[in-house]
Amino acid sequence: TAKGPAAFRLREHAERLLASARIFGFREFPFTVDDIIKAVKDTVRANKVKDCYIRPLLYLDGGAWNLNIDAGKPALAIAVVEWSHYLGKEALEKGVRANVSSFTRHHPNVSMTKAKIAGNYVNSFLAKTESERLGFQEAIMLDPQGYVAECTGENLFLVRRGRIIAPHTAPVIEGITRDTIFTIAKDLGYEMIEAPVSRDQLYLADEVFVCGTAAEVIGLCEIDFRTIGDGKSGKVTREIQNMYHDAIRGRIPKYEGWCDYVD
Repeated sequence: TAKGPAAFRLREHAERLLASARIFGFREFPFTVDDIIKAVKDTVRANKVKDCYIRPLLYLDGGAWNLNIDAGKPALAIAVVEWSHYLGKEALEKGVRANVSSFTRHHPNVSMTKAKIAGNYVNSFLAKTESERLGFQEAIMLDPQGYVAECTGENLFLVRRGRIIAPHTAPVIEGITRDTIFTIAKDLGYEMIEAPVSRDQLYLADEVFVCGTAAEVIGLCEIDFRTIGDGKSGKVTREIQNMYHDAIRGRIPKYEGWCDYVD
């Protein structure tokens, strides 16, 4: 930002980290949300990075070779890495190609789908690897009932006749970027709907876009060899994308509260 490095919606990310730990079964926490926020800022400052991706990790310390969460205590590690464009710079304008994966998103009673835990991403690794080996750049994952869930690391939206539709969130993480997009889209005057989305609805969409902390906002120009819209990021996608980029850089006064400045 113009005022120096800032972490976007840092408090919400820290709150979600501890919420995930509660879901996973940790009973005691040696740190608070404010402790995590301070640790993140200290790490960014110590590494002297500007544009970066931050990855806080809770792990079990002292548990030895044991599958019981009570065998150890939660410890915190924070990694920061200089960042550019997760799906490539051209993806911002042109969008990316995606396929519907052969791998199904987790059943909510198989893994805790509301928790952001590393083990859940094995599913994503399998789908993403398959997708890229087939020549696509991203994979769309269906839930156990066959409805659209999300992508490998992003939530998904589709645009149809001026309305923005978000798949229901039962089997997925309710992303912080997803919540940001809801606010931005409503402020832009778009009608937002949450509903089950079938695979064929994707093919009929005027636009499809995905969002996430790493990916930011990216259009899908093709799904399963079917061109979406005019084959590049559409008007609605670009409008939301531009406002999102301004928001995360502190350029929009009403959203500046989302920026937690490091210094």
